[in-house]
Amino acid sequence: MPVIRGQFPLIAILGYSSADFYEPQKGRKEMPRIDGGRVVADLKRLADFGRYKTGVHRPTYSPVDVESRHWLVGKLRDATDPGCAGLGIDVAAWADEEGHYQSFLGSHSFTGVLSEEQIDRVQGRDDGTPLREALQRAGFAGRPRERVEPGRYVGYLEAHIEQGDTLDTTGLRIGVVEAIVGIWNYLVRLEGEQNHAGTTRMVRRKDAGVAMVRLATRIHDAFPEIAGPRTVWTIGRMLIEPNAPSVIPGHAEMQVQFRDADPERLALFEKTLHELVGEADRAGPCRVAVEPMTHSEPRPMDPGFQAQIEAAAERHAPGMHMRLPSAAGHDAAVLSYRMPAGMMFIPSLGGISHHWSEDSKEDDIVLGAQVFADAATRILRAA
Repeated sequence: MPVIRGQFPLIAILGYSSADFYEPQKGRKEMPRIDGGRVVADLKRLADFGRYKTGVHRPTYSPVDVESRHWLVGKLRDATDPGCAGLGIDVAAWADEEGHYQSFLGSHSFTGVLSEEQIDRVQGRDDGTPLREALQRAGFAGRPRERVEPGRYVGYLEAHIEQGDTLDTTGLRIGVVEAIVGIWNYLVRLEGEQNHAGTTRMVRRKDAGVAMVRLATRIHDAFPEIAGPRTVWTIGRMLIEPNAPSVIPGHAEMQVQFRDADPERLALFEKTLHELVGEADRAGPCRVAVEPMTHSEPRPMDPGFQAQIEAAAERHAPGMHMRLPSAAGHDAAVLSYRMPAGMMFIPSLGGISHHWSEDSKEDDIVLGAQVFADAATRILRAA
């Protein structure tokens, strides 16, 4: 969508499409009509940057990522002002929602919560490259950072694939996001006694690996008893040391994560995790401790924005939309601390995400772009 500067613009993300506004005979402005063919063509061209199998691999500030950003800037410079007086939209392409350096790096910077000292400390998760060095290589070092201007924006609107299978399995086509879940992460450490796997009798072993597996099983058995309808939890990282075939592990650790849109539910999960760790520590033979890593609080989306997205969805896909929470984190949560924010989803085929086979139907992409453009227009006209 073209960047349209106005006194009170909306900041938005819309899959790099463009909208064609038109004037009816009576001079009354109608809703925008998007060019669906251009939307799909632009997305296919964007997918050429870092193409991997049927997907894309484009790590933040890698050469191919930087190239794709320059391509986008070129597309926006080529876009013509549609002359829709009174409406204004700024387009954002945030950096590092995925956390190659730090999750939501771009939106945190824009909203003023990322300090220069933090930038100095951040390193890449894959190879330890300092963020300052990555910015230098990308050609961005020394540039002034964009910061949100108080009072400038009506709000923020974001379009995204669902990344889950709710829309896909129900046959619905548009999701109106009610809230973005909180994500709480914990590190559980287990200390045993490293020793020889052949000479150490079973009765005197303090195997940190065994203790970790047993605790993980207890966690997975206990959490369903306290879960809400959309609570999820994951033990996605487990390590043992020294990780050798003939050595009893003396140290183990795992990361436990749970997500929900209800703060009270998250607090209950935290309490239960601490209780399970305490029981394991008292039972022995290994010492067990837990410490918090990161907490993001659930963020409700603006009710007025939800209503406008829903009205736009009903116009273009009657009865084919639903309200639902986002089970993944998004930049909209970050922006919601500074301005009203809203999100909408289109279906993900099979609910697959964070994998090269992630995909959505072209018809759903075009529909989503049209609903998004309508919703943005409604929000701006109501402001």
